[in-house]
Amino acid sequence: MKKLIVGNWKMNGEPECSSKPMKFDEIYPSHARDHLDIVLCPPSLLIPGMMELCRNANIQLGSQNCHYLDKGAYTGEISAGMLKNFNVKFVILGHSERRAMGETSEEVSLKAIKVSEEDLTPIVCVGESLEIRNAGQARKFVSEQIERSIATLNNDFIIAYEPIWAIGTGVTASIDDIRNMHIEIRKIIGPDIKILYGGSVNIKNAADILKVENVNGVLVGGASLDMVDFAFIAKAAG
Repeated sequence: MKKLIVGNWKMNGEPECSSKPMKFDEIYPSHARDHLDIVLCPPSLLIPGMMELCRNANIQLGSQNCHYLDKGAYTGEISAGMLKNFNVKFVILGHSERRAMGETSEEVSLKAIKVSEEDLTPIVCVGESLEIRNAGQARKFVSEQIERSIATLNNDFIIAYEPIWAIGTGVTASIDDIRNMHIEIRKIIGPDIKILYGGSVNIKNAADILKVENVNGVLVGGASLDMVDFAFIAKAAG
């Protein structure tokens, strides 16, 4: 199973950032990474300007969200079909920063279905808060979140485990915590679905994380904005 390295730029990036795929390719040429898939998920406004550069650098484009309908009076939203027109291949769904704004697992499920219908791949994010972990309910919470978020999907999706308490905090889950949760997730989704780890992934911890059983890649936040760091993380995948 190919490792998958995904960069989530969140609400960061200026127009000049569109050239970053070529910078990445200079540092880590595409011919040296046939064993990996690299994905960048910039803000939607940057996607058109990055299409050709990503194609030339053998980097795939992803989006950070989409709506579950094709069109309509939904101010500020974007559809999976629109994203497909701009060569987007992956869509991050259910990130904790979106769930914190009221997005439910049921909405994530609807979005994931629509993304799959457009032949794109949903990256469904799950993860527990520190309170839930400290209460000993992390596995139960994540299991239920997965079941509600993927509902009727086939095998064409990816799960990203991102403990909420480790996102943007500089705190990373321990290797044992990551291993144990990924084993639990594997029991739910079976052997053929990729599971990513996310949560303060950086150049110092990426190699250790990527060696963990059932970790098929990483979802990288802030470190993916620096192409030197992002390439270092990708190289850590072996």
